[in-house]
Amino acid sequence: MKQDLVQIVSQVEREIKPIIEKIDKISEINSKKVLEAFQKCKLQESHLISSTGYGIDEPGRNKIEEIYSYLFKAEDSLVRAQLISGTHALAVTLFALLRPGDTMLSITGEPYDTLQTVIGIGKENSQSSLKAYQIHYEQINLVNNEFNIPKIQEALKRKKIKLIEIQRSRGYSTRKSLTIEKIEKVIQAIREVDQEVIIMVDNCYGEFVQDREPIEVGADIAVGSLMKNLGAGIATSGAYIVGKKEWIQLCAERLTSPGIGKEIGPSLNQNTLFIKGLFFAPSVVANSLKTAIFASKILEELGYEVEPKFDEVRADIVQTIHLGSEEKLVKFCQGIQMGSPIDSDVIPYPGNMGGYEDKVIMAAGTFTQGSTIELSCDGPIREPYIAYMQGGLTYEYGKLGILKAIEQMKKEGRKEKW
Repeated sequence: MKQDLVQIVSQVEREIKPIIEKIDKISEINSKKVLEAFQKCKLQESHLISSTGYGIDEPGRNKIEEIYSYLFKAEDSLVRAQLISGTHALAVTLFALLRPGDTMLSITGEPYDTLQTVIGIGKENSQSSLKAYQIHYEQINLVNNEFNIPKIQEALKRKKIKLIEIQRSRGYSTRKSLTIEKIEKVIQAIREVDQEVIIMVDNCYGEFVQDREPIEVGADIAVGSLMKNLGAGIATSGAYIVGKKEWIQLCAERLTSPGIGKEIGPSLNQNTLFIKGLFFAPSVVANSLKTAIFASKILEELGYEVEPKFDEVRADIVQTIHLGSEEKLVKFCQGIQMGSPIDSDVIPYPGNMGGYEDKVIMAAGTFTQGSTIELSCDGPIREPYIAYMQGGLTYEYGKLGILKAIEQMKKEGRKEKW
């Protein structure tokens, strides 16, 4: 590493120190919540034992779901290895709660690319989408990164809306991610008009970033992936759905079958990984945030446009870097791959992926395939060519990965300050 870059790193770490200390305080709060959930729910060694086959009424799986319910302040939860990803969990939830003729309303604009295909609003026309089942979709865009509350209330007065979807993270958009405080405010505004509409929060990338979760501020249901924050890089599969008991029952029947619901579902040797992942999650999320803060500050120092800025309040673990061209986006992602512990010699290139409209480049030398709580970086090959970086199991490894990516861009001829 060149001496000039060493000096920039030292300067950056001095400037971000006060922000890092705030992250540590939030981690301590969330660690206390997790430990209390384990203790109040009386987690025992016997609950680490997993089932096979049908997994009928398995004690360990049931205990994990009891812990999730307690932790999220929810009536019930569904935490299963059979939920393959965040998108899968969201699809299960939407198909469980919506019926032909119902209308869902997104109040955070266009959802994430893969969810567009689930809904039936993307270029990929799936005969299995909500649209194919005559479920209607409407959306209201954010205005200057704020909920358009007058328009939302007007929509609720105009017609019957069955479900409102709030995507906490930015997805592949240029908007800011949404803090719990903003979500709380809009939920209060919704309830002024409609007490019955189901409010669902896509919580992916947001868990443990702040000291409260969506159910605590009035959401009916929240959904997320265990290959992101709550799995801590330890869980090797799975996702969760938490919320009101009646909605969780419908989700369980959609995942398994009507009349059976939560009763079956083998945990397939995942119990220890789910529990240990949750135990480490507050600390790992904090490390991921520290990695993002370091990346934001150093890349801004090197002349890139970043969002969020290093000292902004964060709502998720995602850091964006505006790179301005396909070549720079590709080189940055390739550098992240080179700085990874797994497949560091593999060179990623853009390609087509199911559920995405544009070609996507993905860098993830991770212990678990698709784990985005581990240092990873991806982006669609479309203007304005933004890299979406997330994860970092430890700050030290995250920092090393970012520096490798910077060195790779320098090697490819970009003229930086250093």
